[in-house]
Amino acid sequence: MIYLGADHGGFSFKEKIKEFLNELKIEYQDLGNFKFEPGDDFTDFALAVANKVVETNGQGILTCTNGLGMCMAANKIDGIRAVALTTKKTAQQSREHLDANVLCLGEHVISFREAKKIIKIWLETDFYKKDKYINRIEKLKEIERLK
Repeated sequence: MIYLGADHGGFSFKEKIKEFLNELKIEYQDLGNFKFEPGDDFTDFALAVANKVVETNGQGILTCTNGLGMCMAANKIDGIRAVALTTKKTAQQSREHLDANVLCLGEHVISFREAKKIIKIWLETDFYKKDKYINRIEKLKEIERLK
């Protein structure tokens, strides 16, 4: 299950992402915003998606103007490894090396054409279950426990 969230800055991207996921026959749940609201706050949607991803061991896609605020907010939740991406290569490596579970995209930073490529690669790429990558994930978890 893919959980989606967007503020006003990423709302139209989220709506297009839903259509794209339908084309790919990938199940998703939209956690808002459900309408374009210029005064909404990215943190509300980032936290809703991040909490659902942790609760279900799922994945999330968040969109805002540049992807950065969503990424920062989502990463405040233990168990989240959110990444703000702009290239296909970083999409691949974020999954292979970091087992990223939340993808953050910026509607004003990349074209939707590029976003679709990034999403497809991100969803299709598996985590490399090699010792060095597993150890790095464990070290990230240890950092979370130090909070």
